[in-house]
Amino acid sequence: MSRLLTLLSVLGVLGLSGCATVPAQVRARTTVFAPRGIVFVADGAGGGEATSVALHRALEEERVPLAVETFKWSHGYGRYFADQRDREYARQRGRELATLVAAYRGSFPNNQIYLVAHSAGACVALDAAEALPPGSIDGIVLLSPSVAADRDLRPALRAVRDSLDVFCSREDWFYLGIGTGFVGTVEGPFRDAAGRVGFRPRIESSEDTALYCKLRQHPWHRAVEWTGNQGGHYGGHADKYLRAYVVPLLSARCP
Repeated sequence: MSRLLTLLSVLGVLGLSGCATVPAQVRARTTVFAPRGIVFVADGAGGGEATSVALHRALEEERVPLAVETFKWSHGYGRYFADQRDREYARQRGRELATLVAAYRGSFPNNQIYLVAHSAGACVALDAAEALPPGSIDGIVLLSPSVAADRDLRPALRAVRDSLDVFCSREDWFYLGIGTGFVGTVEGPFRDAAGRVGFRPRIESSEDTALYCKLRQHPWHRAVEWTGNQGGHYGGHADKYLRAYVVPLLSARCP
């Protein structure tokens, strides 16, 4: 993976996707299997890596040949408020992630590319998708996204080949109820969080209908409690839940 990161950095300096540089804040998590693709992970606010670590472990356990790259987008460890409210910063980091994706796609055109994000990281992942050409990403998975439920997903959906999967829960009342009610979603205050209620499609044409066919929303249900996911903000990190419901979304095209 060190050779891959070197290659991506060189390509980024050359200005792929209109960005001048590639950020250094990417951490490689190697796989023991020959990778057939890559998962770029944008963890939640505060600079932690809970999503990256849990997903890498689940992919290894299921023997899925996908490398995991942690995109370190946060302002810094513990800076939850800044990560949640600095919209322009998230947009900038999303463009930087788009540069990495474009570089990887140019170097490995036949490999799969996925974006996985948790909470405020979902804004970065969606911003990255919006900055990419159509069909650049195989799929996006958002866990408990703390972005607005009325966000227009059409620009991001154009970049997705297969599906944009959203895992949400009405039980996430503390972080995405009280928390976003006080601090606001990434897009601003007084807006429902998609991680609680799901996204509300904006359909104004037949093209929009086709785009939103790629959106698949997965509301939490008590039937999945056996996985360790109790419906809270970090329920999607439960090992059994990831292996049963998230990893299959990433492994369908990996022989």
